[in-house]
Amino acid sequence: MVNALQAATAVIAVGITGTAVFQSANSASVGEARSNLTIIAPAAVGGGWDGFSREAQQVLRADSLVNNAKVVNIPGAGGTIGLSQFVQMKGEESTIMTTGGVMIGAVELKGSGATLKDVVPLARMSDDYSALVVPADSDFETLEDVVTAWRADPKGVSISGGSLGSIDHLLTGAIAGEIGIDPKDANYIAYSGGGEALNSLLSHTTDIGISGYNEIADQVDSGTLRALAISSGERIETAPDLPTFKEQGIDVEMSNWRGFLAPPGIPEDAEEELLKIIDELHRSEAWEEAVRRNSWTDAYMTGDELEHYIDEETARTKELIEQLGM
Repeated sequence: MVNALQAATAVIAVGITGTAVFQSANSASVGEARSNLTIIAPAAVGGGWDGFSREAQQVLRADSLVNNAKVVNIPGAGGTIGLSQFVQMKGEESTIMTTGGVMIGAVELKGSGATLKDVVPLARMSDDYSALVVPADSDFETLEDVVTAWRADPKGVSISGGSLGSIDHLLTGAIAGEIGIDPKDANYIAYSGGGEALNSLLSHTTDIGISGYNEIADQVDSGTLRALAISSGERIETAPDLPTFKEQGIDVEMSNWRGFLAPPGIPEDAEEELLKIIDELHRSEAWEEAVRRNSWTDAYMTGDELEHYIDEETARTKELIEQLGM
């Protein structure tokens, strides 16, 4: 655990980074997005949002969709630190920020501060689904085995996953509610990293795990883990033999979606230009390859449809957080 000095240093570092981004963003001239586009990844280097942002950066550069694209990281608090700074970049036309389901959970869990209502949703780009997994030597052979044991002893079955309020945690609550268990009774154990969660499963510290499928696909393929269900509406291309929760009688579908936001107050023509850039990115063969390589699912959505989707996801997330007692 960091001491007070380390914590203070971290806060100062984030503040300096955010100030630099803010100053750089506001020095941009009108219509500069095609020349210099900044993508803010509201997470640390190496995380899911960072990887998504850098894949977009590479395609934008390789296909010459913009002259220069850079990624700036503003990590912390499920993306809400980056979001709070992004809201201050009012009218900035050459900066976008990566967002997604995790941010909605973090915003609702925090209960105050900036929300996605304070910015301009541009596009939903991809979905990343979560899987329920067990160690290869687990007594749980099927999802039905898990459900039977969980119903018999709701607090006795331990579930590993990401941080509190994460997609893993919300999915756990949704599954519990669907099979007749009070989500508050779910024995969910949060881990800060996928490696820790994996180790807890392999050491039988926890009984089952919920994780983004692409994070554990290698372990499933190697036979270290056994995947029992995935949270997509239909089977995904990269795991055609893995059945969905819905197929197995549990009416749950949830994605860790990712997309882009624009700052508040940008002119209509600037928003249209950013949307053109993102649309060209989406139609690029290099982006299609990135989606396949990362085991994402294309989920392109813009305009009123996207705003409606975000409203629905926000309402559902808020309800799940309340059910989980957070």
